Amino acid sequence: MVRSELKKQNKNHVNVNVNVNVLIKVVVSCLLLGLAIHFLYSDSSHSHNEDLLRAATNQTQTQTQTATNNTVDEQEEEKCDLFVGDWVADPSAPLYTNESCHLIEDHQNCMKNGRPDSDFLYWRWTPRACGLPRFSPSKFLHIMRDKSWAFIGDSISRNHIQSLLCILSQVEAAEEVYHDEEFKSKIWKFPSYNFTLSVIWTPFLIKADIFEDSNGVSSSEIQLHLDTLDQKWTQQYQNFDYVVIAGGKWFLKTAIYHENRTVTGCHYCPGKNLTELGFDHAYRKALRQVFHFLTNSNHNATVFFRTTTPDHFENGEWFSGGYCNGTVPFKGDQVRLSDVDSILRGVELEEFEKAAAELGGRVKLLDTTRMSLLRGDGHPGPYRQLQPFSKDKNAKIQNDCLHWCLPGPIDSWNDILLQMLLNGGS
Repeated sequence: MVRSELKKQNKNHVNVNVNVNVLIKVVVSCLLLGLAIHFLYSDSSHSHNEDLLRAATNQTQTQTQTATNNTVDEQEEEKCDLFVGDWVADPSAPLYTNESCHLIEDHQNCMKNGRPDSDFLYWRWTPRACGLPRFSPSKFLHIMRDKSWAFIGDSISRNHIQSLLCILSQVEAAEEVYHDEEFKSKIWKFPSYNFTLSVIWTPFLIKADIFEDSNGVSSSEIQLHLDTLDQKWTQQYQNFDYVVIAGGKWFLKTAIYHENRTVTGCHYCPGKNLTELGFDHAYRKALRQVFHFLTNSNHNATVFFRTTTPDHFENGEWFSGGYCNGTVPFKGDQVRLSDVDSILRGVELEEFEKAAAELGGRVKLLDTTRMSLLRGDGHPGPYRQLQPFSKDKNAKIQNDCLHWCLPGPIDSWNDILLQMLLNGGS
């Protein structure tokens, strides 16, 4: 929906350029032909006149061919959608390994934890209408010299930034210069490039009182303030040149909703005598707050809004025995978004479209949902913990079918990010 509008605008732009080019070529051609005819009937020699006619004709043909080539190039660029493609088998090794990168969280270090298969590492995302080069860490760091970048969101954002850090470590190891008490928000420096990379953990993007332990077990309902952004990221926003911001999954949790210091309703709160407003209501309110803040900010950062990440739990959820045991990517017709993910994505695209009309090129859509949907093989599954079946091959283990193994499919998100930078964010 959003990209179709953008494509329509690009097509109009291309058509205008082509019309102007054609007009110019016609005028130039007429002048050249007129000049040639003038010499043809002058006292100059016949051979000289023929040379002029040939020169005029050749130049006209060259200009016409150049205009045609430029039109084809523009139309090819217009057709290119980095997010429409396929996972193609690629025998080349990932840019890093779990042994070469020491920044991978234990829960995502699938190979260290004993995952027996490795075929999931040898696939690359390939757009159908254009090329997508492998991520170049040296090129990225060159672009990022004297810049600052932040990933703002939940644990998927942490997952993403670890992938980027591991890739960049092939050129220079990052130095961690800050972490919060829970080690969820961190800052790294790349001294040779004066580049700062941050992750800010704010799972709702808005103010939230959360009562969960490290295993995700709640002692009370989340209190969510739908009209107040989380200052953890808004107070730092002016420090960043680039931002990747994302939300989604946390809005599915039980929560009590507040606005104007008043409880207005909830999501999944039986027995509370509160109006069920739904997770989509809260998510829409949150995104409107986010985009309103970005629109009214005087700071001109480039913002990438990443769409929701689908999970691949089968026969249950993370807390009820759900699992994911795939070893190869799905084909496009083998899997579809769940109803919940479809709702989240619908809210995201609608709110992004409104924001893009005001923010223009300052906000880009990092639409990783569809490409991620095909990679049910890329999650830790039971290998979120070290050697889960070492004592009992039939042990019942809590699976992780949401986060991504590192290395793994999430590395391709960075291929796309760099290409969007090189394309001017298109």
